[in-house]
Amino acid sequence: MDIEQPPSTDRYTRKKEVIVAAATGILNRRGVKGMTLADVAASVDLITTSVTYYFKKKEDLAVACFLSSIERLDTLISGALAPGDPHDRLLAFLTRYLDLNRRIREGEEAPIAIFSDIRALKEPHFATVLGAYQVMFRKVRELFSGSGIEWMDRKMATVRTYMLLEQLYWTVTWLPRYDTEDYPRLRDRMFDILSNGVVANGAEWNPAPLPNLEALPAGALETARETFFVAATRLINQRGYRGASVEKISAQLNVTKGSFYHHNEAKDDLVVACFERTFDVMRRAQRLAMERPGDFWGRLSSIVAALVEYQLSERGPLLRVSALASLPEPIRLDMVERFNRVSERFAGMIADGIAEGSLHAVDPFIAAQSLNATLNGAADLELYLPRVDRHEIAELYARPVLMGIFSR
Repeated sequence: MDIEQPPSTDRYTRKKEVIVAAATGILNRRGVKGMTLADVAASVDLITTSVTYYFKKKEDLAVACFLSSIERLDTLISGALAPGDPHDRLLAFLTRYLDLNRRIREGEEAPIAIFSDIRALKEPHFATVLGAYQVMFRKVRELFSGSGIEWMDRKMATVRTYMLLEQLYWTVTWLPRYDTEDYPRLRDRMFDILSNGVVANGAEWNPAPLPNLEALPAGALETARETFFVAATRLINQRGYRGASVEKISAQLNVTKGSFYHHNEAKDDLVVACFERTFDVMRRAQRLAMERPGDFWGRLSSIVAALVEYQLSERGPLLRVSALASLPEPIRLDMVERFNRVSERFAGMIADGIAEGSLHAVDPFIAAQSLNATLNGAADLELYLPRVDRHEIAELYARPVLMGIFSR
């Protein structure tokens, strides 16, 4: 990335920070493909050519947004890595992260970029941002070292680092429901779930397989549409809503655009169908588990294990909820409402498990959001463990969520 820099001045630096802050908000709403220099310029009362004085191309500005956010997270984790118990370091990191969110909510700091859109960048921008993110990721992984967890190997630590970061990133979807003065209480409840999981003491990890979760739809037409759904879901997860064009989806399937429109009226219709398919799979897993005998711990662990494995199956992954941010507003509002219904069913199951005694007393809403973060993050887990067996992933990834991030 070749960007000429004028002599550094306080005024230049301040204006550049204002542009990056405004661009980050637009980036989070519209993605890399949807952000334009004109929109950023208008949001800070400048003309487009004034923004190009600081960033010659849109991609340069997107890189600056990602690098700024990564640097801020790096600062948070550096402050939490003081010598001590891993639980203490986790609590310190969580405290700093929620305090950063408070400052963002109160307008004292710029938002943090949504990192799932990094893959929409092209080279050399992608490599620049990915390299910085990997450095930050490795620093967070240092949380999983020290006294009491010497047994944890590199693979376990990598998976749990990924899991932890996905939990933190997911808070952007539910923290706005609360006042900032509630953040210390929310931190304590999140820390309890992260440290201890949701299971009552003495329970074992023994999720049951859910039959028919991966059953193919009946009929040639439905099978063909399913092929489009899988391809579109994978491409949207990788490139974002705007980056997954009709041409790219068709090319991935080696079909013509005419064939695409034979099966789908428009791209938005396909995206909605992909979300409906995702919600249907999640509801089916919930329904199949509720039909099983046993307690709510067994049912809940079976759902999470089955859905995490589904993400790595031939019919996976499920559509990442981050794709909602770039949808046209009427569609987005409807999809958010439908997703919330699926999520609230998790909360109800957790509340019933607490009453039954198979789950320990956690906040059902926050615990349900923890499950949502887990399932949403599983779509990209192969990027961190490229050769992992899909039947191993529930043990590595789902179990620490439900039984505690430091559980052996």
